[in-house]
Amino acid sequence: MRVLLIEDDRRLARLVEQVLTEEGMDVDVAHDGEVGLEIAQRGMAQVAIIDWMLPSRDGPSICRALKAAHIPIAILLLTARGQIEDRVAGLDSGADDYLVKPFAFDELLARVRALSRRFSTEGADAWELRLGELVLDQRARVGRRGDKPLDLTTTEWKLLECFMRHPGQTLSREQILDYVWSYKAEVQPSLVDVYVSYLRRKLDRPGAPDPIQTVRGVGYRLERERV
Repeated sequence: MRVLLIEDDRRLARLVEQVLTEEGMDVDVAHDGEVGLEIAQRGMAQVAIIDWMLPSRDGPSICRALKAAHIPIAILLLTARGQIEDRVAGLDSGADDYLVKPFAFDELLARVRALSRRFSTEGADAWELRLGELVLDQRARVGRRGDKPLDLTTTEWKLLECFMRHPGQTLSREQILDYVWSYKAEVQPSLVDVYVSYLRRKLDRPGAPDPIQTVRGVGYRLERERV
């Protein structure tokens, strides 16, 4: 599962990122509201944790922008404001849940997991991705195509997860870079082609079609009906 954390308190952001990462989640972090909104609008995260008070753009404003753009993301709003009217204002802005600072990390994790289950398009188990014969069990870190186990590197796993979370959708190389390499500026788009080639070899099964289709001049698509 991919989580976007928008929090300007860098110490708190590091702690939250560590806690989420230890739970097996991939985490992107932004310390500025405008930057966080730009990342969220790319549609690669399933859950966003957004602080209320941020530089450039505040949390409720980000919530409203994401909901207006119909970005499929669950939003947990963090704030030191604990009054009922503040909670109502936060939820009315488009947040799906609300957590008052200071908070226990166990409660944060529970709320993130609950949001993921509620907004998962794969069914009740947000930790398991299924598409035709392809299965990724994220908790056990086990993948397979039909009865064939998939021996995937960390990067190959993230690449397949990216495709499976966007079935039938043509993804540009830039979108794939964002998801798999987390906005690392030094990574070149050509690396996507290299890892798609690696992944295709891992998914290959005699007599079965290649599930990953090349869309010339754009990127790649994982076909629903061909898996």
